[in-house]
Amino acid sequence: MTKAPAATRTGRRRHDREIVALALPAFGALVAEPLFLMADSAIVGHLGTPQLAGLGIASALLTTAVSVFVFLAYATTAAVSRRVGAGDMAAAIRQGMDGIWLALLLGALVIAATLPSAPALIDLFGASDTAAPFAITYLRISSLGIPAMLVVLAATGVLRGLQDTKTPLYVAIGGFVANGILNVLLVYGFGLGIAGSAWGTVAAQWAMAAVYLVVVVRGARRHGASLRPDAAGIRASARAGAPLLVRTLSLRAVLMIATAVAARLGDADVAAHQIILTMWSLLAFALDAIAIAGQSIIGRYLGAGDKEGARAACRRMVEWGVAAGVVLGILVALSRPLFAQLFTNDQAVLDALQPALLVVAVSQPISGVVFVLDGVLMGAGDGPYLAWAMLATLAVFAPVALLLPQLGGGLTALWWAMVLMMAVRMATLWWRTRSGRWIVTGATR
Repeated sequence: MTKAPAATRTGRRRHDREIVALALPAFGALVAEPLFLMADSAIVGHLGTPQLAGLGIASALLTTAVSVFVFLAYATTAAVSRRVGAGDMAAAIRQGMDGIWLALLLGALVIAATLPSAPALIDLFGASDTAAPFAITYLRISSLGIPAMLVVLAATGVLRGLQDTKTPLYVAIGGFVANGILNVLLVYGFGLGIAGSAWGTVAAQWAMAAVYLVVVVRGARRHGASLRPDAAGIRASARAGAPLLVRTLSLRAVLMIATAVAARLGDADVAAHQIILTMWSLLAFALDAIAIAGQSIIGRYLGAGDKEGARAACRRMVEWGVAAGVVLGILVALSRPLFAQLFTNDQAVLDALQPALLVVAVSQPISGVVFVLDGVLMGAGDGPYLAWAMLATLAVFAPVALLLPQLGGGLTALWWAMVLMMAVRMATLWWRTRSGRWIVTGATR
């Protein structure tokens, strides 16, 4: 067996170092984010079941609202990293500031929509009479933190574009600690109940946003970048983010359809489905960390005009994605019994859960490729293609999933439909990367 040329091995090691340096802190920051909700749930849960139910409903709405705007991070990462690659740090930070101003504008609009409509939104989720007042209280107060959450998304994108994933990790850890301390103090120390939990989370979110702003402002001053809002720049950020918004909404639609189909299969199936989604989300954090590295690295190479470097980085990251998928798949397969027992002792749920989890395990190498190529194309600023590809994937998945109950398919069949969805995504993304049309060099696409 012949060895790879020394230059090839050196290039791989260089890419490996870059991927690890960006992906590991990114993974830590991604895992830290859901810990906010876990801390709130643990603290509020001791107040009573209605309070915890109210928190669950309000948090679902808030999480959905914020996840819709995740393009603030993705689009900003791609735009900033391109300018970094082109050697124009002032323009890179200026582009990042446009994304932050857009985040503040969108956050203000969300607050204006949420405050008056909170009771109707909670009622739409079917909250009980005992849980609804707590849900409304939490939603209204927590909505005041949405602009901060969106600023965090945009500023995270700025730092990722600047090839810095460590600062977001430190900020996320600090925010989690502050959130826990403030929640305990306000909920129990001052006796504010669920309102105290909401105010504590809002305070922690604005503190995180403030730290990010200090970091970005320092960078702007160091490189002579303007901090003032620029209407043309904000519009450009919105245009770049719009296709990624379509992509995200299409992906959310897939998950909503899957949950709706599981609900039609019966209580045991939908309970098992929710447990699997928890596992799926955890796996996604690990794979998304590699995708985030891809966004930063690919944008930088294309900004520098290095087409071959971008192709080589893409190939290496795909190898990482496959390897990570294989490892995660093996871990899921081996840990199925233990993981299931953490959530339920109901035998009907366990019976539905075990074979479906095995399907998830088998599909992880596919997921690894999908996440990596998604990140590569995002880093290339290829948002319009990602939007159309995800819409096509939704068009394939929806009829298959919706027909399953009529065809007698159960939860395992539903998760095979999810594998089909990921396979379609992989095919569309693989075709695009093979075509080379995503490789557009320069400071802007």
